[in-house]
Amino acid sequence: MHTLAAESGWGTKAPIIPHPAELILGLLAFALLYWLVAKYVVPRFEAAYAERSAQIEGGIARAEQAQAEADAARQQYTQALAEARSEAARIRTEAQAERKSIVDGARAEAEQAAAQVHERGAAQLAAEVNQARSELSREVSRLAVDLAGRIVGENLADTDATRRTVDRFLADLEERTPAVTEGQA
Repeated sequence: MHTLAAESGWGTKAPIIPHPAELILGLLAFALLYWLVAKYVVPRFEAAYAERSAQIEGGIARAEQAQAEADAARQQYTQALAEARSEAARIRTEAQAERKSIVDGARAEAEQAAAQVHERGAAQLAAEVNQARSELSREVSRLAVDLAGRIVGENLADTDATRRTVDRFLADLEERTPAVTEGQA
């Protein structure tokens, strides 16, 4: 080529502008290279690009699906958590009401039992007081009869008439004596 340009004198006139034969040969080589690239290289690049795009789009779709599933799972978890909290609050309220009911029932039973014990104690105390009074009355009667017998100098037998007289005397004595309340006894 260089020789062709040198022989024709083309390079000396305009050294930047290529010789027409070199230009035609360059254009043919460029056309051949363009055809080879367009025929074999570009389809492979396009196929690789399409495959890569499909992979990326599939990945994005899977990621979006996974995100949607995660959002749904989180929403279900949040809802289940709220329901569990609500159920726990309901159970706690019921337990507190049941506890109060049990305590109130036990308190009522204890108060009733205490009242029954108090009534039994009061009845037993009244019976014992009556028994003590009766024994004391009999003892006072016997002592009074003995004392009267010693004063009179005769043996006064324990007869019904004597017993009635002593009982009447003690009844009169009790009426004259101020009453003793249970709190003082």
